[in-house]
Amino acid sequence: MRLSRVLTIAAKELREILRDRRTLLLTIGLPILVYPLTMVGMSKLQESRDEAAEARRSAVAVWGVLPDGLVEALQGDAGILVRRWQGAPAEVRRALEAGTARPAAAIEREESAAGKARARRASEARREARREQENPTLAAARRLLESRDADAVLVAWGEARTAVAAGGLGTVSVYFDSVREDSGTARSRLDTVLRDYREALLKRREDERALPTGFVEALDVLQRDVAPPARQAGRILGSFLPFLLISLSLFGGFYPAVDLTAGEKERGTMQTLLCAPVRPLEIVLGKFLAVWAIAAATALVNISSLALTTARLLRSTDMTVPVASYFLTAVMLVPITFITAALFIAVAVFARDFKDGQNFLTPVYMALVLPAGATMLPGVELNAWTAFVPIVNIALLVKSALIGEWQLELVFLTLLSSAAFAALAMLLAVRVFEREQVLLGGKDSARGLLGLDRRAGGRPTPPVAVVSFAVVMVLAFYASLLLEGRGLLGSLLSVQYGFFLLPALLVVFGLGYSARSTFSLRAPSAQAVAAAVLIGVSAWIGVGGLVMRVAPPPDSLVRALERVLLLEDSRQPLWVLWLVIAITPALCEEMFFRGLVMSGLRSLGAVGAILTSALLFAVAHASIYRLLPTLLLGLILGYAVWKSGSILTSMIIHGLNNGLIATITHSPALLTRVGAEGERIPAPLMLGALALTFSGLVLLSRSGAGQARRAAAPPNGA
Repeated sequence: MRLSRVLTIAAKELREILRDRRTLLLTIGLPILVYPLTMVGMSKLQESRDEAAEARRSAVAVWGVLPDGLVEALQGDAGILVRRWQGAPAEVRRALEAGTARPAAAIEREESAAGKARARRASEARREARREQENPTLAAARRLLESRDADAVLVAWGEARTAVAAGGLGTVSVYFDSVREDSGTARSRLDTVLRDYREALLKRREDERALPTGFVEALDVLQRDVAPPARQAGRILGSFLPFLLISLSLFGGFYPAVDLTAGEKERGTMQTLLCAPVRPLEIVLGKFLAVWAIAAATALVNISSLALTTARLLRSTDMTVPVASYFLTAVMLVPITFITAALFIAVAVFARDFKDGQNFLTPVYMALVLPAGATMLPGVELNAWTAFVPIVNIALLVKSALIGEWQLELVFLTLLSSAAFAALAMLLAVRVFEREQVLLGGKDSARGLLGLDRRAGGRPTPPVAVVSFAVVMVLAFYASLLLEGRGLLGSLLSVQYGFFLLPALLVVFGLGYSARSTFSLRAPSAQAVAAAVLIGVSAWIGVGGLVMRVAPPPDSLVRALERVLLLEDSRQPLWVLWLVIAITPALCEEMFFRGLVMSGLRSLGAVGAILTSALLFAVAHASIYRLLPTLLLGLILGYAVWKSGSILTSMIIHGLNNGLIATITHSPALLTRVGAEGERIPAPLMLGALALTFSGLVLLSRSGAGQARRAAAPPNGA
């Protein structure tokens, strides 16, 4: 691939896109207009509705004989219009005036609470009034509210007036319709009047009986919202803004992707481009960069417009949103623009013309945007489960950033999974552009498009390696969560054999690849075995000691690793630890990473295959603190297989590395014998281990068996 050709194509496509006024309007003009118009318009609309609701008086039907002073309190409230006996049937009115009508719940309360203290009855009255059983009064109130002739109904039961006057307990009910906003407003106003009336009545009773202030209330409950203004603003914005941001950001790449693929087919310029001295990979990367640049610019404009709009709206309040939240939001939108730009190009190229391209991409756009609406659902938060759900994880992370609750580990997992999905989308786009029959309007099978055709012999292709890694990582992650409550021993064995070894075997034998070539199943030379043993017994001390000095992990991670290495402190014998912690990963992980994955990446050359497989190996351990040491170990393991031509060398290194760490964890007194202070490896021991590791690598580099055997191996895909 020639980078200069890629950049030339990208620059050409960008110039053509920027000449289109429709694209400029959708990518830049639309975000600038949408946020101010939407948010300011909604706030003004809500303000006007609140003002109108405040100005409108609530019609309250009052049934029954109210206690002294309560009618005056209701009429004194400017927001309540009292309507005596409105809508009350004759039989209900007679029963209420006679004092015989009572809610069924109140009747049951009197029977069950007979002889109990007055405070207990009052508490039960408040609770049971909320679940009043069906009765004629309730039915009549429901009919009145459904007719909208009144906003609420206030009913005084039994001898409420007499009971209150005698210092007893009177019962009233407030009927309202929660579906109607006006009825909810009436209920709120009635609650305020009744609360004030009750407090004044209790104060008068205390004064009449010379009781100390607060005698009846007994406990004063104070509430305080501890959420700072920034979190309060973030909660409001985080409920809907991630969906709006993602929707508009994705829309920025919609039309450019259609124009650069289906549009070129319609104009007849796609064939001209294919005749130019450029490779399909260079074409797709150039078009991808152009579409991604537009999508990224759209995301940046969206964030900027959002920040300015919210700053203007929140200026009159105590609420603020930190600039860091907007910055993190912008960073989080980058993986989404990568995914969508590649996916849009890969799908749109199947269309015959511009209109057909719109039809192709519209369902794809909807499928990508709708999951972002998860932020609007209560209780849906970013966690270890949702961090691996595409689009949803970014939307929830943006929500967490606005609230100020993001965690570094979840950010890492989200970026990790998003990078995997972006890589898959990019590989799909590259694969599509390698099929000339698709570019020229023909059709292709799904297996051929994904490179999954069954082959006799040969090794996997890069798309197969990357797709296998992405699928296995997601499945293994969710499997580990499901197996958490079933013991660490069973979980580790299930993940290793079920999600590393088994998929590797299924892909190789299912697609007909050569197992010998893919897994490097050859006997290593004695020199390679000796080198592997030297590296295996020394690398963990040298690399571990160096990393502990350069970037020491937090104590929580160290304790968690100790728990894993000791299988949850289950006091297992050392041979069980070696079997589970050393031998099993050496077999399963090496067959997957240095077998299936690295073999599929061999077309990238030695550096590309070793480095990429090592990076995927490090990423698979899903910890930002273990990334560096695992990457260094992966480089050593990949180099061992490449030089020796045998996967057995990496298995020896991997097994000895894990086994010795498990042994030290099982018997920590061994470290003190070599002069280690606590968990810190002494410098002389670390330097000696590094020298021994370097000697093993030199010995590996001089084992020429691997080169000869690889030269005799069948070519990739043969």
